[in-house]
Amino acid sequence: MLTRESLQRSRWKDRQIARALTDSTLRRLQRNRYVLGAEWNDLWPESRHLLEVVAAFGEMRDGDAVASHDSGAAVWALPLYRHVPSEVHVTIPGGRHVPSRLGLRRHTDSLPNEDVTTVDGYRVTTLERTAFDLARTVSFEAAVAAADAALRRFAFVNGIYDVDAAQQWRDRMLARAARAVGARGVRQAVEVIGIADGRAESPAESVGRAQLIRLGFQRIGLQVVVRGPDGKRWWIDIEIEDAKTFLEVDGASKYKDEALRSGRSLDDVILEEKRREDWIRGTTQHRFVRADDKHVATPEALAARLAAFGIRIPG
Repeated sequence: MLTRESLQRSRWKDRQIARALTDSTLRRLQRNRYVLGAEWNDLWPESRHLLEVVAAFGEMRDGDAVASHDSGAAVWALPLYRHVPSEVHVTIPGGRHVPSRLGLRRHTDSLPNEDVTTVDGYRVTTLERTAFDLARTVSFEAAVAAADAALRRFAFVNGIYDVDAAQQWRDRMLARAARAVGARGVRQAVEVIGIADGRAESPAESVGRAQLIRLGFQRIGLQVVVRGPDGKRWWIDIEIEDAKTFLEVDGASKYKDEALRSGRSLDDVILEEKRREDWIRGTTQHRFVRADDKHVATPEALAARLAAFGIRIPG
């Protein structure tokens, strides 16, 4: 994070700063906060927004503001699936009306003390409150991805998914929705809470499951175990029990990222995946469908992908 003062100490002249902003060598985050363009370009959208949040808090004088909504998600490191915030969001406790400004939106929603905490020195809405606000205000797909990620933190205990803990979280969230009847987006929030599942391991998995539900599939399993040869255990992202089909939602990084390949060559990874897939199909008699981000982006896209494998869409 750079300020005008730090740039000037490094002998940047006002003319140089203006030129750097014009050619994107430098990017303005807030009135007096900057980042080098090369560093900005290397960041994921969630990390970019976190930087914007840090910049906004560095410029704010109203010390009781609380990062919330999209910005709360950035502080909590929740995914913002295909959602790029256009401004930093904060909520002002006590319902005080403080005007927003360019790049900073101030909300006046009710904010009890129990919905406020501190993360890395920044005041932020609690994880549950953040997930609830997102469920009301972002797209359905982004809301499901964030809710799954939030629930995952509550429901996994010592590596085991606690179904009872997940239901307790769901009950608390539904109670929030009941208290907020009439507020923006509560109907969507109830739908999101109802299908949230912390077993999803990526935003794309979350969205894929959400699209399957939209398409009318009723029985959907997550992280289903299939026994392999020599005592191996393989986990499948999604089982569409209605259609006797396994669905794997893969990103290209699974094959291109050397760290994820654990030192194996690309050819070895592909061969291992083929052998795994052949075994699973042969022993379970299930179809096996692979999808990536573009296939789960909309219900129509996923329906087309499934139809290509002869899988009938309910209804």
